[in-house]
Amino acid sequence: MLSHLMEMLLLLLIALSKNVDASTGSVTGNNALNEDPEFTSTIENITVPAGRNVKLACSVKNLGSYKVAWMHFEQSAILTVHNHVITRNPRISVTHDKHDKHKTWFLHIANVQEEDKGRYMCQINTVTAKTQFGYLHVVVPPNIDDQQTSTDIVVREGANVTLKCRANGSPLPSIKWKRDDAMKININKSLAVSEWENDTLEMTSVSRVDIGAYLCIASNGIPPSVSKRIKLSIDFPPMLVVPHQLVGIPLSYNATLECIVEAHPTSLTFWCRENEKIMIYDSQKYKTETLLTTPSYKSIMRLTIFNIQHSDFGIYKCIAKNPRGETESSIRLYSSQPPTTVPPSTTEAVIIETTTPKKIVNYMPPVGQTTVFTVHVSDKGSKYQASANEIENTEQKFTDTAKSVDWSGDIDKTNKASDVRFHIDLLKLSIIFYIMQSYY
Repeated sequence: MLSHLMEMLLLLLIALSKNVDASTGSVTGNNALNEDPEFTSTIENITVPAGRNVKLACSVKNLGSYKVAWMHFEQSAILTVHNHVITRNPRISVTHDKHDKHKTWFLHIANVQEEDKGRYMCQINTVTAKTQFGYLHVVVPPNIDDQQTSTDIVVREGANVTLKCRANGSPLPSIKWKRDDAMKININKSLAVSEWENDTLEMTSVSRVDIGAYLCIASNGIPPSVSKRIKLSIDFPPMLVVPHQLVGIPLSYNATLECIVEAHPTSLTFWCRENEKIMIYDSQKYKTETLLTTPSYKSIMRLTIFNIQHSDFGIYKCIAKNPRGETESSIRLYSSQPPTTVPPSTTEAVIIETTTPKKIVNYMPPVGQTTVFTVHVSDKGSKYQASANEIENTEQKFTDTAKSVDWSGDIDKTNKASDVRFHIDLLKLSIIFYIMQSYY
């Protein structure tokens, strides 16, 4: 086929190169005394991005009345002969430099397409045709084929997932996958990667942590690289986490109850009282809110109860529903004592602070002394702090009181002073004893 076309081209060139005198039947030409034409340089190989314009040059000398033709070798297509465009491709044209004795002939291709790539042949129609070749490389930036590439997908938790990405271009693009949030891709339970190089991404037994957008990125060294964003959604029933299942609050205070929800798709959430199916709405008594957080399938439910009264104590339920299921959790609200802060007494009382119910232990002094020491001791398990300075201050007050007492009489004053010191030491030991007993 190709040789037949070449023969036809040669005959066409010979016909165009000769002038026939019909009256005499002689063939005239101006090549008899001239040297045969020759190529003066090779055709340069060109690489061009698709969409650009390109110009191939074929330079000859001693062309005389001979003709120059251009062909696309792989397509076996005659493009131009001398000044004539033979192909019907409107993007092809031919020019030559009339002022150049070497007669350079240019083949122009506008808006180059990928199918234009290949070998181009420049030929001179001598008796034995002279030819030379130049190669046109057409590079094409990558383009993702949407018809063969996965779209957004929804699966159940625990399922296997396969994402596909196909791209074309010249050279053929390579494909890699990344997560849009820069997290690692969990290929399976034992393999997690930052990126995956393949046109197919397979993940086994996906879980909620795999929810997100996956980027299919195609590149072949010809800018720009292109990408497609594929969203993976994983459905699962709601799950509730309660940070505090028991909440103690004093009367007249405000209380905030909290539940953490994980669900996809997003769940309907609400609060209600125990044994009541009536949803709690916002009012002067209640305020409900749902806070979105990360990851996207996670949120926080909050219920604030204002001005706590006895009727507010009891069990509250947080409930979450979505198309995959329903779940609920309970929080008990109970009464507790308000926190107290008692400053050091200016009287003879020693106070050890606590925020839990207290035991009262009284120490009665010996006959003749009017000072009473009261120690507030918390239940076991609480932490206490008693200032040594407060005990010393109490000791000093006790001593001062002792000095003010009239010790005159039959008993020796020295013995009285010893009794006072004994009772002071006894008081200190009593305080320490009750603190240690309650703590342990």
